[in-house]
Amino acid sequence: MKRLKLHGFNNLTKTLSFNIYDICYAKTRQHRREYIEYIDEAYNAERLTGILTEVADIIGASILNIAHQDYEPQGASVTMLISEEPVKSGRVTNREAPGPLPDAVVAHLDKSHITVHTYPESHPDNGISTFRADIDVSTCGRISPLRALNFLIHSFDSDIVTIDYRVRGFTRDVRGKKHFIDHKISSIQNFMSRETRRRYQMIDVNVYQENIFHTKMLLKEFELDNYLFGTGVEELSKAEEKRIRQRLQREMAEIFYGRNLRRGE
Repeated sequence: MKRLKLHGFNNLTKTLSFNIYDICYAKTRQHRREYIEYIDEAYNAERLTGILTEVADIIGASILNIAHQDYEPQGASVTMLISEEPVKSGRVTNREAPGPLPDAVVAHLDKSHITVHTYPESHPDNGISTFRADIDVSTCGRISPLRALNFLIHSFDSDIVTIDYRVRGFTRDVRGKKHFIDHKISSIQNFMSRETRRRYQMIDVNVYQENIFHTKMLLKEFELDNYLFGTGVEELSKAEEKRIRQRLQREMAEIFYGRNLRRGE
């Protein structure tokens, strides 16, 4: 295999990992089965490959290899090995600011990989169904994968998002001094658009001395009709509507806080 010539010499590894959750209510067992089938088709390996290809474009990467797989009974995975494009002077930025949305392509990247795995599932008896996508964008070099964050959040119907960003290792300057991070960051939130920050409740847990950053996001408001699969609000009684809304809110809260809530919480 031909060796690739790498640009520059930067040994920092920057990893963006996050879980995206989509929640819905499917009243009957048949509706829950149809929801899982719908999600499995909507986010199959081919569709996910297209999303990750856009991510590679946004961060200026060349795709070297793609491995993708659809699973039985459900779920899919895609892994891409990527390499940097030639870096032009003035085009690279690590500024703490929102990255591009789907209609803009900027920034560059050193060699690394992008992966996504999906996990559709449903509650056995209360109508709640969820879809989770686990995404990792890992780069070795000058550019932070946070540049792809806005696009990825907008590519999925995200009710809850849990994000981790970490910079590992070190790189040396020409005088031999070690640098354990090469860009300013105080919060992952600063890399999101204003509209995204407006729509979500957010909590940060950061360990600055270890270059570890964590943000959790919960959608503030939702229209119930958008969360019903196989039925509509007009078909529900007021009591059913209230009960379903409470179930959805409880499911979202439990995922957001990472624990099962006690009755009455």
